[in-house]
Amino acid sequence: MPGSELKILLASPRGFCAGVTRAVQIVSMALKKFGTPVYVRHEIVHNKYVVQKLADEGAVFVNELDEVPDGSVVIFSAHGVPLSVIEEAKRRALTTIDATCPLVEKVHKEARKNHNDGRKTLLIGHKGHPEVIGTMGQIPADEIKLISSVSDIDAIPADWADNLGYVTQTTLSLDETAELLQALKSRFPSIVKPHQNDICYATTNRQKAVKAIAKKCDLLMVIGAPNSSNSKRLVEVAKEAGCAHSVLVQRAADINPDDLAGVKTLGITAGASAPEVLVREVIDTLAGHFKITLSEHVETEEKVSFPLPASLRE
Repeated sequence: MPGSELKILLASPRGFCAGVTRAVQIVSMALKKFGTPVYVRHEIVHNKYVVQKLADEGAVFVNELDEVPDGSVVIFSAHGVPLSVIEEAKRRALTTIDATCPLVEKVHKEARKNHNDGRKTLLIGHKGHPEVIGTMGQIPADEIKLISSVSDIDAIPADWADNLGYVTQTTLSLDETAELLQALKSRFPSIVKPHQNDICYATTNRQKAVKAIAKKCDLLMVIGAPNSSNSKRLVEVAKEAGCAHSVLVQRAADINPDDLAGVKTLGITAGASAPEVLVREVIDTLAGHFKITLSEHVETEEKVSFPLPASLRE
């Protein structure tokens, strides 16, 4: 029988963004069109549940193209890939489908525009993240540098100062990035900014929704994967916004109800690559241990959608 009372406050928007929805649809539709197996370079999105579900349907996830047999269909993940990967796929005559999020592709285009206009590029992002690797692979390696902290700004060559542009990873913390950009613009007043903010609408909206509920929560759970940048940022944002006890949870099975002792209000959100089914799974599990009252804070409505690649619309 359920025990003590627990108020659950859901943050909205949460969960799948338009880019993730599109990427998952691309894999499912490719399987229907081409049959199994269809190969996917890297996790299509950073979520084990989603990846396993697609693997069960016949998708084969690989780390690099050399694991893909000749004549196969291969899908590039939502995080984007370096140009060298696209060139290798062409050389091997693989059938490719690009599931790169259009907002990540926008960052790629900005980096290439800097290069074409004779500017060096600074990429603000996290080292080793697939999106960062993909963006840095759009232009020659000696024309782009990764900036992950204010201290990295000191290592920028002085001769870059007069002809410099920047781009950012799409899943960064808004506040952290604003602080870094302030320092960057202070040192390089003429630095060329992107045409539009690179941090995507979904990252922005999910962070704002978390900020709105953080102080009302004794504990805030972010449902997402440990390798999901936007999910980890939500944990950080919640702590900075007033909920010191903020945690990342992959599945309901990871939750120990005893850890919620003394929690009166539990906030729940989900990263942009975590499906709503995992949110419902957590709520249903908690309902077996507590008397739940459910409410939702809606920060904004999202109506964004992206078209599928032409090869899958035929």
